[in-house]
Amino acid sequence: MTATSLRPSILEANRAYAEGFGDRGKLPLPPAKRIAILTCMDARLDPARYAGLVEGDAHVIRNAGGRASDDAIRSLVISYKLLGTQEWFVIHHTNCGMEFFTNDTIRGLLHQSLDTAVLGPNGFEDVGAGPGSSAGEAIDWLTIENLEQSVVDDVRRIREHPLVPGRIPIHGFIYQVETGELREVLEASEIGAAR
Repeated sequence: MTATSLRPSILEANRAYAEGFGDRGKLPLPPAKRIAILTCMDARLDPARYAGLVEGDAHVIRNAGGRASDDAIRSLVISYKLLGTQEWFVIHHTNCGMEFFTNDTIRGLLHQSLDTAVLGPNGFEDVGAGPGSSAGEAIDWLTIENLEQSVVDDVRRIREHPLVPGRIPIHGFIYQVETGELREVLEASEIGAAR
C-alpha cells in the first residue's frame, strides 16, 4: 500500500511562501534573541507560536522527545560557540510518544520487521511481514519513563557537559499539549542556572 505523495502540495505551498519572502533573505545568521530551544519533533508543537518567535529569532533543535542526545548537544555547542546564543530552553511535552515504549520494545519491533507498528490497547504491536534488523540493539532510544525527570536529566546532562560553559542558563519546561501552556520544571532550571 502506497500513500499519496504530498510533494505537489508542499511545492505549491513553497511557491506561495517564496513569493512573499521579502527581506527575510537578509536575516543575519546568528539568532536575534540569542536563544536556543531543544524540543520534541512532535507535530503538535510549534515552538514559534508557543514561544512567540518569528524567523531569525532562535535556534530550534528538534528530535524525538526533545532529548539531550549527543547530536542535540553538538548543535547547542555550535549554537553558542559560533553563533552566540546566550540562553537555552529544554522543552519536553505531555502525551509524548516517547513515553509509550521502552528501549526493549522498539528493539523488538525493529527486530521483527521494518514496517510501521501500530499503537493498540496493549502498546505498540508489529504488523509487518519482516524481515527486521538487529541494528536497533546498538541505539539508546532515550525513551521517557518519567516526564519531569527526563527534563531534569537532560538539563543536567547539558549542564555537566565539558563543552558547555557555566555562564549559559539552561531552563527546563514541559509543554502541555492539552492547553498550550509551558510549565517550568523548577528542579531542572535550578540545575541549569548560570554559574
